Amino acid sequence: MRIGIVGAGWAGLAAAVEAMDLGADVTLFEATRTPGGRARALPATRPDGVPLRLDNGQHILIGAYRETLGLMQRLGVAPEQVLLGTPLSLPYPDGSGLQTPAWAARWPAPLDAVAAILTARGWRWSERLALVRASLGWQLSGFVCPPSLTVGELCRTLPARVMDELIEPLCVSALNLPAAQASAQVFLTVMRDALFGQGFGRWSASALLLPREDLGALLPDAACHRLGTRVRLGTRVTALQGNAPGWTLAGDGWSEDFDRVIWSTAASPAAVAIGATTDANPQDAARRDWASTTRQLDFTAITTVYAWAPGARLPAPMLALHNRPDAPAQFAFDRGQLRPDDPSTQGVLAFVISASKGERDELQQRVLAQAAEQLGLSNLQAIQTVVEKRATFACTPGLRRPAAVIAPGLWAAGDYIDGPYPATIEGAVRSGLAAARAACA
Repeated sequence: MRIGIVGAGWAGLAAAVEAMDLGADVTLFEATRTPGGRARALPATRPDGVPLRLDNGQHILIGAYRETLGLMQRLGVAPEQVLLGTPLSLPYPDGSGLQTPAWAARWPAPLDAVAAILTARGWRWSERLALVRASLGWQLSGFVCPPSLTVGELCRTLPARVMDELIEPLCVSALNLPAAQASAQVFLTVMRDALFGQGFGRWSASALLLPREDLGALLPDAACHRLGTRVRLGTRVTALQGNAPGWTLAGDGWSEDFDRVIWSTAASPAAVAIGATTDANPQDAARRDWASTTRQLDFTAITTVYAWAPGARLPAPMLALHNRPDAPAQFAFDRGQLRPDDPSTQGVLAFVISASKGERDELQQRVLAQAAEQLGLSNLQAIQTVVEKRATFACTPGLRRPAAVIAPGLWAAGDYIDGPYPATIEGAVRSGLAAARAACA
């Protein structure tokens, strides 16, 4: 069976590897020269002229990302070597916030998370118990709520400190939306798997996994190596045409026929391509409906500000920051602690603004001022600021997402495809694996 896959992001790479392992003859097309999509490596240069590799956005994985971690392992990438695993921890620069104590780090879920809640520094006992009660209530309800609820409405009885120091940071990092706008049902699904789910290897489901290497080294490079000549980088697909019983992909001066096609680009180009598709049944209402549903998705931005100063070092590899309009970053990462053996990363920090709004230069200046105020780092120099304007779809209550099946023999894969997760690496990988298994069935 010949399967053509369009787009070498994490969904397309997962689909290609899975389809190949299932015995299909796979060809993967990618318009750019760098695989990985919105989670890829990025070359950069420090202000002192030292070259280094960053990412087009700072990412976090968690122990519940079993499909992603399993695929990495299958490709010969050892997750425990390329990821720094830490127990659930959202410390602030002053030492307050949620941190799993060392004596509970090896406890199974959800006991490790309960220990973190009950020992949260700076919290009153009433605040800790309120969160424990709410978590148990979510569990008793089967982590199901009315689809119209926002996270803010779901958590309306929680104390302000719990909302400000835990729920809001978790919500904006997972769904890329503030609690007042984000889907409570999707948030509960994430909480179910992160706090009560099964982890991977020695990691609890709630463990935070920080990349020690650039994102390309986590999966895209190994996937391309496994696929070999089946990957065609720098090859843009400009047309998709039905050719019963299969499909034809075409580009500048070339065309190829396939029995099955998996379209795994970002949502907007997917909607354009599928909407322009012609096949033996021009009245294909399902295909037009798929393109229309995809076009109606809203998107939110993520900005990552990379900065450097000699000797700059955070109290922990990752810190939560107090966020307000003039201090927009929610998290800071110390890339020097993630890669202590790499001189180029020493003093390099990454500041993440989820659900970001505003212009690049203005956001960068605000973040540098925030670092001076909250971290005492007044000598930071900007390296590069990456703005992904369409980083994730807006995961709002009751959102209708496009289905994985577009037409007979034609599937879609991506983090925006209908499923339980928000726009995450795990959501993309699961979507790609599912599309490949369906196409090969």
